[in-house]
Amino acid sequence: MHILQPKHIKMSEKEAEELLKNLNIAKAQLPKILSTDTGLPEGCAVGDVIKIERKTGVYYRVVV
Repeated sequence: MHILQPKHIKMSEKEAEELLKNLNIAKAQLPKILSTDTGLPEGCAVGDVIKIERKTGVYYRVVV
């Protein structure tokens, strides 16, 4: 990971379900990130929820 690249964290299923419940949305409504993205941590599969920590805030993506 490069120093300028935002931190990408794979969320557990429990954390992802809790997030979706709090936001009152379905997983399909999250923005997408490609499984080929070089910023993804190893072991990510299609359907995983990724938490991206940037200086401007926290963002969530689903792997497609």
